[in-house]
Amino acid sequence: MSWLHMIILFPFIFAIIVPYIYKKFTPRIHTGWFVLFVPFIIFIYLLTLIPKISKGHTSYAVARWLPSYDINFTAYADGLSLVFGLLIAGIGTLVIVYSIYYLSKQREALHNFYIYLLLFMGAMLGLVFSDNIFVLYVFWEITSVSSFLLISYWYTRERSRYGAQKSMLITVFGGLCMLAGFIMLSMITNTNSIREMFEVVETIHTDALFIPAMVLVLIGAFTKSAQFPFSIWLPDAMEAPTPISAYLHSATMVKAGIYLVARLTPVFGGTYEWFWLVSGIGIVTLLYGSLNAVKQTDLKALLAYSTISQLGLIMSLFGLGSASMYYGNSSAETSLYAAAIFAAIFHLVNHSTFKGCLFMVVGIIDHETGTRDIRKLGGLMSIMPVSFTLTVIGSFSMAGIPPFNGFLSKEMFFTAVKNAAAMNIFSMQSIGIVIPIIAWIASVFTFVYCMVLVFKTFRGKNKQEKLDKNVHEGSIGLLISPIILGSLVIIFFFFPNTIAKYLLKPAFAAVLPTLADTVKVKEISAWHGWNAELFMTIGVVVLGTLLYVYLKKWYRIYRLYPQAMTLNNLYNFSLEYMENTSKKITDFYMTGSIRHYLVYIFSFIILVMGGSLWIFGGFKIDTSQDSPISIYDIGIVTSVFISAIAVLFSKTRLTAIAAVGALGFLVSFFFVLFRAPDLALTQLVVETVTTALFLLCFYHLPALQKEVSRIPFKLVNAVISIGVGAVVTVIALSANGTHMFDSISSFYENSYKLAGAQNIVNAILVDFRGIDTMLEILVLSIAGLGVYTLIKLKIAGRDKNEEIE
Repeated sequence: MSWLHMIILFPFIFAIIVPYIYKKFTPRIHTGWFVLFVPFIIFIYLLTLIPKISKGHTSYAVARWLPSYDINFTAYADGLSLVFGLLIAGIGTLVIVYSIYYLSKQREALHNFYIYLLLFMGAMLGLVFSDNIFVLYVFWEITSVSSFLLISYWYTRERSRYGAQKSMLITVFGGLCMLAGFIMLSMITNTNSIREMFEVVETIHTDALFIPAMVLVLIGAFTKSAQFPFSIWLPDAMEAPTPISAYLHSATMVKAGIYLVARLTPVFGGTYEWFWLVSGIGIVTLLYGSLNAVKQTDLKALLAYSTISQLGLIMSLFGLGSASMYYGNSSAETSLYAAAIFAAIFHLVNHSTFKGCLFMVVGIIDHETGTRDIRKLGGLMSIMPVSFTLTVIGSFSMAGIPPFNGFLSKEMFFTAVKNAAAMNIFSMQSIGIVIPIIAWIASVFTFVYCMVLVFKTFRGKNKQEKLDKNVHEGSIGLLISPIILGSLVIIFFFFPNTIAKYLLKPAFAAVLPTLADTVKVKEISAWHGWNAELFMTIGVVVLGTLLYVYLKKWYRIYRLYPQAMTLNNLYNFSLEYMENTSKKITDFYMTGSIRHYLVYIFSFIILVMGGSLWIFGGFKIDTSQDSPISIYDIGIVTSVFISAIAVLFSKTRLTAIAAVGALGFLVSFFFVLFRAPDLALTQLVVETVTTALFLLCFYHLPALQKEVSRIPFKLVNAVISIGVGAVVTVIALSANGTHMFDSISSFYENSYKLAGAQNIVNAILVDFRGIDTMLEILVLSIAGLGVYTLIKLKIAGRDKNEEIE
């Protein structure tokens, strides 16, 4: 187990001991102080990897898990995973510091909060450092489950439960699609390693499963990163506490889909389909998020839609940059279009700093004023000067105004869309001009909602009469984390090439490994002369200012769009429709009749099992290797048949018992013929004991009464009975006549060495079967513990209610 494995597992291990820490030290010491050192240690360790990875080296370690299925816990650290790992650990450290002062240790269930947070942190680390696609998927789904728990942390609130359910349904749906795509990739490449897939790209692109695999993987990425039309879960997830919003929805969870697209760009990039799906959906999401952010009256909802918009910007850059793979190493256009990938990575880092800062400041405003409603806020500039300053830094950076880091990456974004419009591939000659136009319009609305965030909240008249609290600046504990992030926003602006050298360029090389040696990344500069990008920025500021000043005059235009046609209404309608439909279907077949249920089950066996075997040629009856049937076999089978019929038509219980006993004794003769005397003896003993017990019990019962009743003939019953019998018989004969694998009997031949048993039967029954029995006992023990816990909780709850009464 390597250090890379340990940093992934460290949060999971520490999550186990959080309840004990909470029980022992709360309410004297906030649990967050103990949890704080987990992401901090991980962050420090990842910092030590920067010198090595910035020189082009990587870290690689394998922990065997399921080697027979080529599923091993393979940890791989390169430039891309290091950037994400630093964001996860670094922002995680600041979020925990912030949560210590944001969440009350008296009123909140802090053990739950930090357990969920550590689970999510570990899952994200596992996701970005995993090289095996199926291990990556395991961590992917853990992020969905842990984010569900975090979003529903205040589970007594209906909106929290609704937001958690929505995020779970959408992201898990995407995860299942992604799993199907991964399975297809594994089938195409015959490997589960992402790095090994890079070596067989041409094979992937020419396979018939290429398009389905790509679409399914992208659905997973789009759902997780809130891309249109799956973006509806993110605003409702804002019902979570602000530390969770700052962590999940600005720096980590929503970046998981971005990471997946970046990581798999070498696999799918350079193709028409990948280019348009990634860049097209990204551009649409950018516009959709910016348009909807302007009309929000809740500060966190505004930030949620701004996050959607910024994620769309990053996604579109990865799509546009993938065109460089089409040209290869020898073309001059390669470096021109590859710059979009570099811009995407740079803006990803910038977004984590300014958006994390803004979320925390909004949390402070909510914490100190008791509301996030913009209509109730105003005039806070003089009361909360530090929060105002941090909001200006974060908002102006998001709007792309100097001297903040967002300006640098936004200019690079304008350069990328301008270059894309000049492409002569992927049908860009005809519709390429649309991309920079949409990008510019979206940037204008980004500027507008940034101005709304700053000036509607902090300027104007103070509306103290609408607030439930006496407003004051947040404590230093709440401010320290956003101050650090706000400082980084400015530092990254003045020293961007330091970040580029040690973090961005290695990450860029990881996204485009085949082009890393030939593509030269230009130095980041705030001034490139009076070029088109600068004029686009000036146009954004001018038009954005005018739109903000006259916001009240054109704001009503949003009301023209029918609310019944929103994506949220479509989601709610679909959910309600599926629930009603499923209820109708359930009411239709849940009649309460056992006969009906058996008809459904047996019909399914006939149609599905029998039909599948028929369609796919599964019926194969081969008797060439069967043992010859002797006269003794025929005699015993005939006797068994007669005994079974005698049971049905017996007029006395004594006759029925004798027939049942004869049936059992006759079966034991089969074991004699098959040379299994121990089984025959066991069968004889069991049949003797059970027959004696039957006689003892039925001796005390009254005699059978003769009943004359006419049983009507039912054609459906007859057809189903004959059909099931025929299907089962043919399946048994086909299984006997088909040998796809070597017999496992050779494994048991050395039973003495394997299990210390003198014969194979003992080894199977006692030793090998004992493992299965042990697992069954384990399952029953877990169920018993669960029942015991529920009983104890019920008793404790009842005692508590009695004390209250």
